[in-house]
Amino acid sequence: MSKSSDIRNSLIVLVRMIRYNLKIIFANRFIWFLLSAFAFFVFFAIQSVLEGNTIDDGSIYNLLIFPGMLLIFYPSAFGIQNDDDSRMLEILFGIPNYRYKVWLVRLIMIYVLIFLILILFAGIASILLYSVNITEMAYQLMYPIVFMGSMAFMFSTVIKNGNGTAVVMVLIGVALIILSDAVERTQWNVFLNPFEIPNNMNQVIWQGIIFKNRIFLGVAMLVFILYGLYNLQKREKFV
Repeated sequence: MSKSSDIRNSLIVLVRMIRYNLKIIFANRFIWFLLSAFAFFVFFAIQSVLEGNTIDDGSIYNLLIFPGMLLIFYPSAFGIQNDDDSRMLEILFGIPNYRYKVWLVRLIMIYVLIFLILILFAGIASILLYSVNITEMAYQLMYPIVFMGSMAFMFSTVIKNGNGTAVVMVLIGVALIILSDAVERTQWNVFLNPFEIPNNMNQVIWQGIIFKNRIFLGVAMLVFILYGLYNLQKREKFV
C-alpha cells in the first residue's frame, strides 16, 4: 500500500513540476500560442482548399511547419529572459549541474509537448484534408523545428534578451528562406520537405539526400544545445 502511495505521490510531484516549468517556459501564454498556431494551420488549410491546390503528404508538411515554428519560437527565444524576469536565475544557478537538471529537462519537455501537438494537428489534417502517416509526419517536422528551436536557445544564452534573440532568429529565418531555392535539392536545406520528390530525380538519390539532411540537422541541434548549456555555466554573465 505504501509503495503504491509513493508512486502516486511521485507522479503528482512530477505533474506539478511539469506544469510549473511549462508556466515559466511559456510565461502563462501557452494557450495563446497554441490557439495562434492552430489558427494559422486552419487559415493556410482553407486557403489551399479554396485555391484548388493539390493536397498530399508534401502539402500537409508545408501546412504544419509554420505552426510548429511558431510554437517553438517563444519558449526557446524568451526562456532565459523569463527566468530572469521571474527572479529564478539566481535560484537555478545555485542548483548543482544546472545545465543538466533544469534547462536540459525543460528543452526535452518543450520538444515532447510540441511533438504531441504536431501529432494532434497532423491527425486533424489527416481526417479533414488528406490521409497521412501521422507519427511519421510529426517526426519529420521535428527536425527543422527542433533545429530552429535549438539555435534560438543557443542565441538566447549569448544575447540574454528575448527581443534581441527574436530579431536575430527572424533575420536568420528570412536568410534561410531566401537561400532555400539555391539549396533546394541538397542536404543543406533546413526546410527540406521529405515528402516532395523533385522532378526528374531518382528516388534512391532523393532518399540519400533526406538521410544526409537529417544527419546534418541532428548534429547541428546537438551542437546548438551543448553550446547553449555550456554558456549557462558562466554564472557571472547572467546574474
